[in-house]
Amino acid sequence: MAGLVNNLLMLCLVFQNICLGFRSPLSVFKRYKDTTRSLSTECLGSDRPVISLGLSDFALDIRMPGVTPKQSDTYLCMSVPLPVDDEAYVVDFKPHASMDTVHHMLLFGCNEPSSTESYWDCDEGTCKDKSNILYAWARNAPPTRLPKGVGFRVGGEIGGRFFVLQVHYGDISAFRDKHKDCSGVTLHLTHQKQPLIAGMYLMMSVNTVIPPGEKVVDADIACHYKRFPMHLFAYRVHTHRLGKVVSGYRVRNGQWTLIGRQSPQLPQAFYPVEHPVDVSYDDILAARCVFSGEGRTTETHIGGTANDEMCNFYIMYYMEAKHAVSYMTCTQNANPEMFRNIPQEANIPIPVKSDMLKMTHGHHEEMKDTDKSSLLQQAEKEEEEILDQGDFYSLLSKLLGEREDVVHVHKHNPTEKADSDLVAEIANVVQKKDLAREITNHDERHSTMLVRDRIHKFHRLESTLRPPENRHFSLQQPKHGEGSWEKEHTGDFHIEEAVEWPGLDLKLGQVSGLALDAENNLVIFHRGDHVWDENSFDSRFVYQQRGLGPIEQNTILVLNPSNAKLLHALGKSLFYLPHGLSIDKTGNYWVTDVALHQVFKLGADDKEPLLILGVALQPGSDKNHFCQPTDVAVDPTTSSIYVSDGYCNSRIIQFSPNGLYMMQWGEETSSGRARPGQFHIPHSLALIPDFSQLCVADRENGRIQCFRLETGEFIREIKHKSFGRELFAVSYVPGGLLFAVNGKPYPEQAEPVQGFVMNFSTGEIIDTFIPLRKSFEMPHDVVASEDKTVFVGDVHARAVWKFASTEKMEHRSVKKAGIEVQEIKADGEHKLDSSSGRILGRLRGKGGGGLNLGNFFASHKGYSRKGFDRLSTEGSDQEKDEDDGTDSEEECSPPPPPPAPSSS
Repeated sequence: MAGLVNNLLMLCLVFQNICLGFRSPLSVFKRYKDTTRSLSTECLGSDRPVISLGLSDFALDIRMPGVTPKQSDTYLCMSVPLPVDDEAYVVDFKPHASMDTVHHMLLFGCNEPSSTESYWDCDEGTCKDKSNILYAWARNAPPTRLPKGVGFRVGGEIGGRFFVLQVHYGDISAFRDKHKDCSGVTLHLTHQKQPLIAGMYLMMSVNTVIPPGEKVVDADIACHYKRFPMHLFAYRVHTHRLGKVVSGYRVRNGQWTLIGRQSPQLPQAFYPVEHPVDVSYDDILAARCVFSGEGRTTETHIGGTANDEMCNFYIMYYMEAKHAVSYMTCTQNANPEMFRNIPQEANIPIPVKSDMLKMTHGHHEEMKDTDKSSLLQQAEKEEEEILDQGDFYSLLSKLLGEREDVVHVHKHNPTEKADSDLVAEIANVVQKKDLAREITNHDERHSTMLVRDRIHKFHRLESTLRPPENRHFSLQQPKHGEGSWEKEHTGDFHIEEAVEWPGLDLKLGQVSGLALDAENNLVIFHRGDHVWDENSFDSRFVYQQRGLGPIEQNTILVLNPSNAKLLHALGKSLFYLPHGLSIDKTGNYWVTDVALHQVFKLGADDKEPLLILGVALQPGSDKNHFCQPTDVAVDPTTSSIYVSDGYCNSRIIQFSPNGLYMMQWGEETSSGRARPGQFHIPHSLALIPDFSQLCVADRENGRIQCFRLETGEFIREIKHKSFGRELFAVSYVPGGLLFAVNGKPYPEQAEPVQGFVMNFSTGEIIDTFIPLRKSFEMPHDVVASEDKTVFVGDVHARAVWKFASTEKMEHRSVKKAGIEVQEIKADGEHKLDSSSGRILGRLRGKGGGGLNLGNFFASHKGYSRKGFDRLSTEGSDQEKDEDDGTDSEEECSPPPPPPAPSSS
């Protein structure tokens, strides 16, 4: 650590003496500083400076164009276009504002601002389309820098093409001299693709009333989270004068985990989450603001003026790029009863020293009796001599963040000793090298201490809250293939669970097979009250539980794929242990039963099989017997029948349309690497009529093998490390997509259980997918339609998930995170749309999509701002997970040579 101290000391010497050493970052930030200095005394016109920071990075200044607000609580907006057409990522925000003149600033991203004027009154709106909050500032907050590998996505086909800056001017007494304001923010952007995309989750109360003189008033907010996992790394609190403390939590299984807790009277920066917090599907996000109405003589409502109040808890998060949602909101309290269990800390105000308040308020009281012009001249003179605190912070944080020995040595759980050592070293730098020159009075000492505290807090954000390093994120785009799915190849294609689909709550047995009929109805093959366990077969593969009789429930269910309504059912008292299912072009069902060792052809309305292959309950390896056959496929052109056989045979058998043996191929896997044509449980079949091929999920070899239909000739293998040791099922969609699901990883492996989308022509993985509700346990079969709707059946979870491509689904970032339109009634009241369960209230007309916090709240008698819109519930909180406590036994087969595979 001594080397770090020396480097920091040298850094300070460089700035004090304006040395030429350490040229690259200094020159970059000198240009940054020079621009800042010039902008502090003269306002920008229509041309905003774009500062190059290297080959792939640049800075963009977004400033008010010299405005003078005419009255207090004015909201002014201005827009700046993204200066590049291609995709970029915002990784750093540097504010330029003072609490003496600006109450708060918000930065939005959108595609069309509400006005084309150089600036406008925000009552006209911020954006015409949906907008995302990228940044928020208040109370002299320091800069905000994102963790490495994380950025807000802008530009390109997905990100917004305009930035809109909204500035709330509270008390305009500072503008009595009619000076022009150039407040704003400088963005650091990069073209380097970021594997993790940042977003903002805003929790806010819209209906809190604080009675006059009331000592303690709580405002509670809580919403169920209904999306892919997100990782929280920073938070910000916001109230006005009456707020005492704001706290945010994740609630999972009744356990409250602190996200962040802070006094809203301190600098309203984005503070680092002390310990990284992940949020998963169906967690609850909860926040409480504590107010005091003491000193007020009238009720205080939520509103946009300085005399109103706000209760906001901002969360910065990151998500994997393919799941990323840039902005979400929560404005309700989904479960008031749960707040009885909120940790006591949430009710305890955080004391703020009076001298700290002076610092955060910019010494406003003292400046009233001081010659402001002389102070400005003095500040300019000092600025010429030394580096300002913000620039010192930015460069110091950057340098520390790039030091591998500092950043990574303690990973995400730094010890208290390591933290204290770092604080001590930074304190040495700040104190010994006189960051603020001569410290001559009490206030300046506190100023320096505050800077040191900011450096500490934001270094912890940089060094301890980086993306988990044990996760792999590929930064390289896959090469274009030869198939017809170039769009998917470029990363625009993605599969997500259709969480509104109720089929997950069906009461099923072990789900072994899935298929889609000619009308795209979903057909499920399940085992009812039978299970495959270690007692099901003896060492010769003879079924041992015949005394149970056949399954008495209907084992084949036909469901409406949209609402999971049961349309048809059959298969009662026919099967013992169902396994594979397929449907031929005439609508017949083809199934396998591993206990009976047979293959069946069933008509949709027939109670008796139309064709049976194999001998009941007799395993074998000849032309007339199967041994635990797993799947069947029928060629739509020739009607030839192909059977994968199976757990105790390692072959594919072809039969004629009327069931005559034609040929077979395949053999057991030899020791060492499996060769082409060898199988270790051929588990699932997919016919590829476009290419006259049959693809086989070679389960225990963790691969897909494809063969020529006419001859059984091996064509190719598809194998990826991410498959792991087992690949259970494969399905093909005409046009070029291949879908597959793998098995749970072995103890020494890290590959997760998931679904895969591949380009058939190249075999390359286009996308992977996992469920939001429940989790995959043993996904056993997968089937997909031409519109890329995908169903996965899980034998252990006894569930069927539905997935759809995001290009087909209306993206839930619009449904759940957007501020959607609701008509405003004459009395200003709104009814909540309980059927949709989504946020209502995107303002209609001009500026419809903007989120103007000063124009955001419901009209209410006594409010000091009129015409606000009330928001409805966020997300559908009625969805409940089925109990996961299914104790179904692991399916077993006689153990082959080690490692013994699990069976299904």
